[in-house]
Amino acid sequence: MPLPLYRSDPNYIRPFDSDVQGVFEPSKNPLFHQGKCSRWLLLDDTEKPIGRIAAFYDEKTASNNTQRTGGCGFFECINDQTAANMLFDTARTWLTEQGMEAMDGPINFGNRERWWGLLVDGYHPPCYCCNYNPPYYQALFENYGFQVYFKQFTYRREMATDISSKILEKAAHTLDDPGYTYDHIRRHQLDKAASDFRTVYNEAWGRHVGVNPMSEKGAQKLMNSLKPILDTKIIWFAYYKDKPVAFWVNIPDVNQLIVKFMDGKLTLWGKVLFLWNRWRRRCRTMFGIVFGVTPEHQKKGVEAAMVLHAARLMKRELNYEDLQMNWIGDFNPKMMNVARYVGGRIYKTHHTYRYLFDRTIPFERHPIL
Repeated sequence: MPLPLYRSDPNYIRPFDSDVQGVFEPSKNPLFHQGKCSRWLLLDDTEKPIGRIAAFYDEKTASNNTQRTGGCGFFECINDQTAANMLFDTARTWLTEQGMEAMDGPINFGNRERWWGLLVDGYHPPCYCCNYNPPYYQALFENYGFQVYFKQFTYRREMATDISSKILEKAAHTLDDPGYTYDHIRRHQLDKAASDFRTVYNEAWGRHVGVNPMSEKGAQKLMNSLKPILDTKIIWFAYYKDKPVAFWVNIPDVNQLIVKFMDGKLTLWGKVLFLWNRWRRRCRTMFGIVFGVTPEHQKKGVEAAMVLHAARLMKRELNYEDLQMNWIGDFNPKMMNVARYVGGRIYKTHHTYRYLFDRTIPFERHPIL
């Protein structure tokens, strides 16, 4: 349905159909065990599709909010407020019938690192599984009554940029502490990497509002999903006395390697093209999907030392020209500071909106961490 909307947009990259469809398959998406989802197409008088939307909820996320909150996403629409309102009304009505009192959007029925937020600034080619949309979508959401719940920033850093003196100063303390060690993962130790990731994630992120703790099975599934595109030298961990205390997870931007050359489907030729491009190291962007430090090791320079070790190896051995650090919320000033002092600048801005069904309730933004 969306393709005609982007026909003249040179920056649009059609996602793989399988990546989108997998969100809505109960056999692939565990959130169906504790939630529901529905999807709609909007047709004009000639039966031509002019809009689409999905609505969904899972019990754990819904109950973690003051108002029981579901979500809507995978929204596409012509530039017509009436059409958009029909889609939003349909999603809201369905969520109300499920006992919800608010909806966030546009979001994913799944993890935050995919399909999350509305692009409002920085209309550059999207990275893998990131939302991209026409500029007029912002007006469609806000005219309906959605309000900004939080902003998500993508920071960009050119790899040729020298490491700043601030990083060196902040890293000095932990670099002198023999208890800390830093290393990238190994392909033959992916089970260990998954376990280490889960340990740090649950301590650094699992306690935040709206973020569910990760299970062992979930960590293994995440690592397995990354396996086909893995570059082991850009996924780093920090350890203190052999216990994982921080991670920095990056992946090659698959959109540069293959997705932009395909028509929504991964064919045999596409797989060959992917392997060829990866072997020739034709991906110039590495995409940071998550960064975390456990609470007891924050403000000690651990993140700076880890970045320093990683950047030195990347600059010496790898061909990446830039780093895009995805999904840094404005409710997390600590991570915004990390992105800035490693030399990042805001490159893209996405909005995550919230719509309260009872309009008499005062709206509150996401709490600052």
